[in-house]
Amino acid sequence: MEEHKKRIIKAIKYIDSNLDADLSLEKIAETAMYSSFHFHRIFKLITGETLRNYITRKKIEKSAFYLAVKKETGIKEIYLDLGFSNHAVFSKTFKKYYGIAPSAFRSSAPETFHKIVQIQSKNGQTDTVFSQYICNVENLLNWTEMNLKIEVKELPEMNLAAVMSLGIANVEPSYTILIDWAKQQQLFPRENLRMISVYHDSFKVTPSEKVRIHACMLLGKKLEKQEGLVFSETIDAGKFITGSGEVTLQEFEQCWVSLFLWMNEHHYSMRKALPFEIYHSNFKEHPEGKMIVDFCIPVH
Repeated sequence: MEEHKKRIIKAIKYIDSNLDADLSLEKIAETAMYSSFHFHRIFKLITGETLRNYITRKKIEKSAFYLAVKKETGIKEIYLDLGFSNHAVFSKTFKKYYGIAPSAFRSSAPETFHKIVQIQSKNGQTDTVFSQYICNVENLLNWTEMNLKIEVKELPEMNLAAVMSLGIANVEPSYTILIDWAKQQQLFPRENLRMISVYHDSFKVTPSEKVRIHACMLLGKKLEKQEGLVFSETIDAGKFITGSGEVTLQEFEQCWVSLFLWMNEHHYSMRKALPFEIYHSNFKEHPEGKMIVDFCIPVH
């Protein structure tokens, strides 16, 4: 099963890097070194959904994220960039997942900072609703000023060793795999060790059990090849909004929400890159369960 997971990780990375391309079953199966027949069955076994559903969901979730945080980008540009042939096809598919048209979704998110939650309706169908955060914008900005030091700065390229987590519940086991690998490579423990979580999905548009998070460790140089479930990942150098503070795990969501709000209030726009967290301490070693974290958003 470990070998199957390793191959499926390669396939998922390929899909997510080529959402605007022709993602045929044959090409993806070839990437994972399976026959088309066996790949389709194993992909569903490991991820819990068919390849077709996964690709469609990823395209729509990516479009929803861009609609929410890249207000200056036209809807047509977004759906064409993700491979939808026309507005009618895109709108119909989007409504299937979120229950409303893309334009209505954009107007509802995120300047008033609503979050998307999934509820079961009486007929058993999943509806998408927007529930407002308890804190209003003013209170949230006040909380931010008290709890996070926010800066806009250039960060260097970061070479990482990564383990993929499918679902929030699997993040800690992924870090366990990563640390065990690091011990074998005599990379752990060491001074100035930095663990980093890279978010390949947003909790605003992806159910928590399907969010893809990479549990990562900062390396001195690039990892040359995949070793078991550990693979190479790179965060490119660039401009980032960073919010730094000592917070509990329960406050992470509030930190991200407030940081995106700060981004909008100060007229920055997000680059087509991935947000991430850098950990400077371990919450398990703090009497109040707090940890020092940098929350980082790539911006223009």
